[in-house]
Amino acid sequence: MSPSRSILLVGEGNFSFSASMSQRYAETETSITATCLQPQDEALRHEGAASNVQIIKDTGGTVLFGVDCTKLGECASLQGRVFDRVVFNFPHCGRKSGVKKNRELLKNFFLSCVQVLAEDGEVHVSLCSGQGGTPADQPRREWHNSWQVVAMAAEAHLILSDIHPFGSEKYHNYKCTGYRSQDKGFHVENALLHVFTHSLPYTSARMLKVEEGVEGEKVQYNIPAELSDYIFREFLCSGSVHPVRLVQDFLLEGLAEKWPVSMTTETFPFLLTAKQLQACCGDIDNTHCYWIHLLQKDLNFDIHASADKEKDQLTFSDSQGRTDTPDTSVTSDKVDRVRSKGAESLRSACSLDIDPEGESGLYVLRPSLFPHMEEHITKKEEFINTAGSHMETAVNNEGAEAEGYEKEEASGGCNGVTSLLFGISGLVFRSVPVSVWSLPVFHELLLRGVFPSECEPIRSLGQRLEALLAQYGVSLITEQGGLRLMAQPMGTVGKLFASTASDNISHISITVSLNLDLLAVVLFSIPDWRLLWSHDPRFLKQFELRPSPGTSFHPFSLFPEHFSFDISFWTGPTWEEKKFHAVVREATHGTVEQVKLIDTFSHPDLSQTSYCYRLIYHSHTHALSHTQALQFHKHLESLLSSRLQVTIR
Repeated sequence: MSPSRSILLVGEGNFSFSASMSQRYAETETSITATCLQPQDEALRHEGAASNVQIIKDTGGTVLFGVDCTKLGECASLQGRVFDRVVFNFPHCGRKSGVKKNRELLKNFFLSCVQVLAEDGEVHVSLCSGQGGTPADQPRREWHNSWQVVAMAAEAHLILSDIHPFGSEKYHNYKCTGYRSQDKGFHVENALLHVFTHSLPYTSARMLKVEEGVEGEKVQYNIPAELSDYIFREFLCSGSVHPVRLVQDFLLEGLAEKWPVSMTTETFPFLLTAKQLQACCGDIDNTHCYWIHLLQKDLNFDIHASADKEKDQLTFSDSQGRTDTPDTSVTSDKVDRVRSKGAESLRSACSLDIDPEGESGLYVLRPSLFPHMEEHITKKEEFINTAGSHMETAVNNEGAEAEGYEKEEASGGCNGVTSLLFGISGLVFRSVPVSVWSLPVFHELLLRGVFPSECEPIRSLGQRLEALLAQYGVSLITEQGGLRLMAQPMGTVGKLFASTASDNISHISITVSLNLDLLAVVLFSIPDWRLLWSHDPRFLKQFELRPSPGTSFHPFSLFPEHFSFDISFWTGPTWEEKKFHAVVREATHGTVEQVKLIDTFSHPDLSQTSYCYRLIYHSHTHALSHTQALQFHKHLESLLSSRLQVTIR
C-alpha cells in the first residue's frame, strides 16, 4: 500500500483484524479507523477486544463504537472524511438470518460506504465459501441461494474488480468471531476477498449535428442518438494504443513482409449519396443502412480548397522498410482497365432499393469504405501508375530482389511479381438488430491490390492472413469469388474477393475487407466488443505498452450479472423493427446485449399486431443493477410510446 492512505474497517467484532492490520502498517503513513456496531461496553466484552483496541490506539489508529455500517454518512465522527479502502469482513445480520436479509445488509452497506469512499478507493468484502454467488466460489451455490454480492454492489454503482483467497494467515493474531452473534468464528477455509471499485456513470445519448462536404455539396445532418458515443473517438489516429489500432498495425506489418502497403492519410465524410452506395458490394444489405434526413444543403459549397488539401503524396513501403514516391510519368493501360472494369462489374452486381422518403433516400451513413476506395483510386492515378510500374518492373527486371521485393514461394508465388496493397480504414455503420455480436459501428480496414491473374492472388493473400491469424482461432472458408475469415463465436470477421475475374485480361484486382473491432476481440481475448468503446481508463491502461496479439485482456468488471425483462406492445398496420432496435440502443445506453422476439399476435379486426420481445441486459463496462436495468426498461417503454406510437401492454 502506498503512503498516506486511509483504511476504514466496519463491523468489527473483537477488533483482532484491525489490530493485526494496525501492526502490519505501523511503519507506514497509513491511518486505520476501526468501527463496530455495538456500544463500547458491549463490544469490550468480546474476548481480547480490550487489548486489541489498545494496540490500534498505540499504533496511531482510531476506534469508534456504535457505528452502523449501513449509515456511514450519518456518523458524526466520519463527517468530511473519505477513505481509500473500506473493509467489511464476513458481514452477517446476526443470529439465524437468511440469505435475503444478508443480501439487504450488503446492499445497504454498499450504498452507505460510497458516501465515504475516495474516487479511486476500494471496498473489500470477505465472504465465506459459496456466499458470493460468483463463478469463483468453489463449490458454487445456486445463484438464488447466494448473497449475490456483485448485484448488491451494483446498486451502489460499484463493480467487482478483483477476487482472491482471503488469506487470513497474513494477519497474525486474527481471530474470527461473530457467527450468529456469538464469540464463535466463521468458517474461513476457501473464503474469498472481493474487491469493488467505482464504475463510471452512464452518459446520456444525444443527437450530434455534423457538417460535411459530400460530392461538392455542403450538407448538415444529425448523427442518430444511439451512435453518438461512437463518433470522433479516433481509435486509429497516429500514436494510438487502442487495441483496434494495434490490430491494424499487426496486420499491415505482417502483410508488408510480402507486399508493399500504402495507407492513405486522407479523411472521408461519414455520409454517402445513394449513387455512391451503388459501389458497395458483397453482403451489405441496404435495409441495414442508416438513411439520413439532411438539415441543410449548400449547393454553392466550394470544395476546391479541401480537394487541394487532400492532394497528399502517396508513399509506398516495401518489406525492407524502404519507401518509393509514385512516378506519375509511368502509365499502365492494363491496370487501368482492371480498375474500371472491376468497378463497373461491382456496381452492376449490386442492386439498391432507394428509400422513397424524399431526401432520406438520397443519403446514408457509410456501411462500408468501398465507395471511398473506388473514388480515391480514381482520383489518385498515381496509385494505378505506381502499381503498374511496380508489376512491370518486377516482371521485366530480374534484379527486383535488389529493389527490396521478395520472390514469393511456389505455394503462393508468381515469378517474383509483387503488387502494391493500397489501404484505407475508418468507421462504418450498420443498422443491425441488437444481438451479442451485431456491431452497429466498427472500424473497417479495406485493402486493394492489383495482381497478375496467374498468381492466384486470393489464395496467396488468404495464406498470408491465415499465417497471421490462425493461431488466434481465425479460419478461412472458400466461397464463390473469394474467401471468408471466420472466428467463433462471432462468425465473419473479414473477407477477400475479386473485383473482376475476366479471362481476357492478365491482371486481377483483389479487395480485402477486415472488421478490426471483432479481430481485436479475438486477438486480445476481450469478452465483449462493447468494451472497445469504454471510456474507463482501466481499459486502455492494459494496452499502454502495446502488447502483442495473444495477450489476454483482464476485465476490470468481473462476473457482471444478466437481467431479463420482457416488453409487449400493440403496433399499427406498419411496423419497422429496425427503428425498435435503434430505440433500444438509445434508451438502454447500450446495456442490452440481446433482443429476442418471443411472441406475435395479429388482431383479426383491429389491424393491429402485438409483439413481445425479451431483452437481456448485461454490461462489462458499467455497474448494472436490477434497479438500473429496470429504470432503463421503463425509459424504453416511454420512448417507444412517444416515438413509434406503440401501445405498451
